[in-house]
Amino acid sequence: MPRTANQKTKLLYVMEALLHESDEAHPLSMEDILRYLSEKGIRAERKSVYSDIETLQAFGLDVHGTRGRTAGYYVGERDFELPEIKLLIDSVQSSKFITERKTMQLIRKLASLTSVHEAALMKRQLFVKNRIKSMNESIYYNVDAIHQAIAEDKQIEFRYYSYTVTKEKKFRRNGRPYRVSPLALSWAEENYYLIAYEGEAGKIKHFRVDKMDGIRVTEKFREGQKLLKETDMGEYTRKNFSMFGGQEQTVTLRFSNRMIGVVIDTFGKDVPILSLDEDHFQIHATVAVSPQFFGWLFGLDGEAEITAPREVKEAFLRQLERVKQGC
Repeated sequence: MPRTANQKTKLLYVMEALLHESDEAHPLSMEDILRYLSEKGIRAERKSVYSDIETLQAFGLDVHGTRGRTAGYYVGERDFELPEIKLLIDSVQSSKFITERKTMQLIRKLASLTSVHEAALMKRQLFVKNRIKSMNESIYYNVDAIHQAIAEDKQIEFRYYSYTVTKEKKFRRNGRPYRVSPLALSWAEENYYLIAYEGEAGKIKHFRVDKMDGIRVTEKFREGQKLLKETDMGEYTRKNFSMFGGQEQTVTLRFSNRMIGVVIDTFGKDVPILSLDEDHFQIHATVAVSPQFFGWLFGLDGEAEITAPREVKEAFLRQLERVKQGC
């Protein structure tokens, strides 16, 4: 049989066919593979395709053969298993900080890691429309710039904004840029945050990445290195409820036993638990005391109580009174 101009790419197209078109429930017959090659302008004999499959197996591609009425070939184990891809897709479609357009692009790329048959099944399970999504398309560039700054040990500058009641951007500090030393990115409460040291304030702060505008990597090296190295990201995120800051204090909290799951989910499995009686337990925890922390306690519907220190308990009662007056 005369060789065609595409013969050198035949092995690659055999691999592409197996990766994209096959799975355990949909093996490709030899006729299917030959047809796929023909559509790519490649003429091939069965013997040469058998040889290509053996080469791919020797290379490490997990190609299996089946016998019987559904005789054919399929790729078994892949770099990402189907449950892993589903987990990543669920994370992307539920993330508020990713715009709807970028969400669909990412999902298409993730789905391409499996066969077209499994990708079609996952597509039917997508729920992206009507979800709350970021409107800031530049978040990808922000994240890339932040990673670059951290890798190069440099500070960044950006403007930071919130929205008015007319849904227009309003820049903080009258548009004067922030200059900070980035430490890390953290995902909390379905949003992406930059945790950084701000030299002007002399402390660690956090910023919503989707509300950062015009981010720029500067030539100045990062400041506050000692404080940056001493900051535990997991601890920082846990203390700052909903990433709203406040004065850090150690508080004593009393809970009904039925709240143990909530406490472990919030403070971690290593939090010391002191049993008080048959129905209650107590913990000591360091938190950023803020209205968000009080809101979390209020949401436990009387199953939690601040017992110490007195000033935090009084601040909680004042917060309740303010809410009552505002109703």
